[in-house]
Amino acid sequence: QVQLVESGGGLVQPGGSLRLSCAASGSIFSILTMAWYRQAPGKQRELVASITSSGTLNYVDSAKGRFTISRDNAKKTVYLQMNSLKPEDTAVYYCRHPLASWVQGTQVTVSS
Repeated sequence: QVQLVESGGGLVQPGGSLRLSCAASGSIFSILTMAWYRQAPGKQRELVASITSSGTLNYVDSAKGRFTISRDNAKKTVYLQMNSLKPEDTAVYYCRHPLASWVQGTQVTVSS
């Protein structure tokens, strides 16, 4: 069973930045597409960003130009750099690994 460890969430003011990290166990990582999802209160979970093994990136429209997903295969870690954060970015953020169960997620709160 692949284990995921997420970190980097917290409280930030509008316009601020946060960097989320997700470290995975297991021997298979570099060939997998990794992603970040989020779920705001009362809303469905949505895909925020994904990165394929070849580095192809995909973002939800609301994240384009502000968020950057990246990966370090040697560390088996995927990152989500979030800049110019807005209150509507407030949600629980989840790292998605195709071979792992959903984990608890990390809370991101954007508020003054």
